[in-house]
Amino acid sequence: MQNTFANGCKLYIFKNMKGEQNFIVSVYNDHDILLKAIKKIRSEGIKIEEVFSPYPVHGIEHALGYKRSWMPKAAFMFGILGFSLAILMQTLMMGVDWPMIVGGKPSLSIPDFVPVTFESTVLLAAFGMAFTFFGIQGMFPFAVPKIFDRRGTDDKHIMAINKAKNKLGDTKIKKILYDTEAEEIYEKDFTEEETKMNFSTYAINLFTHGVTSSSRKL
Repeated sequence: MQNTFANGCKLYIFKNMKGEQNFIVSVYNDHDILLKAIKKIRSEGIKIEEVFSPYPVHGIEHALGYKRSWMPKAAFMFGILGFSLAILMQTLMMGVDWPMIVGGKPSLSIPDFVPVTFESTVLLAAFGMAFTFFGIQGMFPFAVPKIFDRRGTDDKHIMAINKAKNKLGDTKIKKILYDTEAEEIYEKDFTEEETKMNFSTYAINLFTHGVTSSSRKL
C-alpha cells in the first residue's frame, strides 16, 4: 500500500514491523510541502517507513518510490477462475446432470452462458482482490493497528521514519526534517502494551477516546 492505500486515510497494520518500536514522526499541514519533503528526504538517503494522509495525494506513490502494484495480475487470475468455474458449472448442469431442450435450442449454448459467466467473473475478481489486499496488509479479523498519530485521519499528513532502518543519527534526521518545513517532529516509541495490545482493549480505547484532531498520544 502502494501498498495501494498509501494515498488515503488508513490505520495501517504493520505486519513487517514486529519488534520495531522506535520511530521519528514528522507532521505536515500541506500536501505540496509533503511531496517536496519526501523527495528531499529520500535524496538524503533516509528511508521512509510510511506516510499517512487524510485524503488521496496525487503522485505520492511515485515520490515514495513504490513499484507498480501486482493487484491487476491478481484481479486477472481471479477473473479467469470465475470465468472457468461458471463455464464448468453451467456445462455440468445443463449438459450432463439435467440436460434440457428449450424451444428446440441445444442444451449447451454458449450465448446462454454469457450472463452467468460475466457475473461470476466480476464477482470472483472483486472479492479476490479485496481479500488479497486484506491478506498482504495483515488486516485480519481482530488485528490491532499501530497508530502513529490520530491527526492523520483528520487534517494532517504524517510521516514515519524507522530508526532501525536508517544509518543516520536521530539528530541528523531531525535536522533534515526541519529543513523540509515540518510543523512538528517527535519520537514515537511504541510500548510493549501498545505492541501486544489485544483487540478488546483496542476496541474499548477506540470507543472511549475516539479519533480527534488534538489527540496524539495513545
